[in-house]
Amino acid sequence: MQLRTLGTAGLAVSAEGLGCMGMSAFYGARDDAESTATIHRALDLGVTFLDTADMYGPWTNERLVGAAIASRRDEVVLATKFGNEVDDEGRLAGRVNGRPDYARRAVDRSLRRLGVEVIDLYYQHRVDPAVPVEETFGALAELVSAGKVRYLGISEAAPDTIRRAHAVHPLAAVQTEYSLFSRDVEDNGVLATVRELGIGFVPYSPLGRGFLAGTIRSLDDLAPDDFRRTSPRFQGENFARNLDVVDRVVALAKAKEVTPSQLALAWVLAQGDDIVPIPGTRRIANLEDNAAAVDVALTADDLTAIEAVAPAGVVSGDRYPPRAMQAVHI
Repeated sequence: MQLRTLGTAGLAVSAEGLGCMGMSAFYGARDDAESTATIHRALDLGVTFLDTADMYGPWTNERLVGAAIASRRDEVVLATKFGNEVDDEGRLAGRVNGRPDYARRAVDRSLRRLGVEVIDLYYQHRVDPAVPVEETFGALAELVSAGKVRYLGISEAAPDTIRRAHAVHPLAAVQTEYSLFSRDVEDNGVLATVRELGIGFVPYSPLGRGFLAGTIRSLDDLAPDDFRRTSPRFQGENFARNLDVVDRVVALAKAKEVTPSQLALAWVLAQGDDIVPIPGTRRIANLEDNAAAVDVALTADDLTAIEAVAPAGVVSGDRYPPRAMQAVHI
């Protein structure tokens, strides 16, 4: 597996990471044994950049990842997040909390659940509009000085917020949804800002929440409790329009003799060496398919053909339902 560098401080990570959220939350029933085997296979393949968060479960994903890497900690670049408030009983509070005291409490809890002495990359998961980002990152900078965290990041933040956080303590990474279906960072200043400041960019959901894999043909393909059933992009006319786009991507992938997932991930990887996507899966077969995307070389003609079938703005529907959309790019 190739390596890429996030940020000017030199955080080296595998060119593709593994998003672990779906192993414990939002995508239907859990299978911890299968997920653990997938994490181990990822490490064997050199996919060593693992992404989790305290609110996945809540808490269960950090525990799963921590147990899975316990005997292989030195191989892993471990990222986790805080900010979507989790109360003392492990329940989501339904709000974002960026207060310094909460950040300090959250990191200690994550360290215990993960079973590690230091977190390699610690993100503010969502921005708290009620707390100046300078206060939040002042506390996070203290965590770096204390040796609890190595590098800092922020997720789903607006350009000005990124600048303000970076001014307090250099950011290694900004994490935001980015794929052939989610290209708003190209136009809203986020991608330009991270490149100006020398911050790495970590796209989550680089397969459009699985849509771009080409295997989801109807809502019947999703578990009854899969959160995508409530996603605007998976509903009604939006679903039909988006499926048409997916079919065109599938056709391009077939012509190139790669899978749709590999084509979609190769496109993300081709957008710059400062970009490290973190496709999520709990299945070894999907992991292996995704990891092979780093070896897919896209020609100029390939990129032109992809742009023709999936230009910016082609997707129908918002990324999240209205309330969740209010928490992004603050």
